[in-house]
Amino acid sequence: MFRRPILLLVLVLVVALLGGLLVMAAFPPAVTPQAVERTLPNERFGTR
Repeated sequence: MFRRPILLLVLVLVVALLGGLLVMAAFPPAVTPQAVERTLPNERFGTR
């Protein structure tokens, strides 16, 4: 049927990869918001 089936397979895989990237760029996954926690240095809790 085709002279180079491996080339066709590679072409199909590249097109599928590009299509997947396009879908991920158009509809990115939802990001869950999280609180930002900042650590304080220990010297703030030391004695004077």
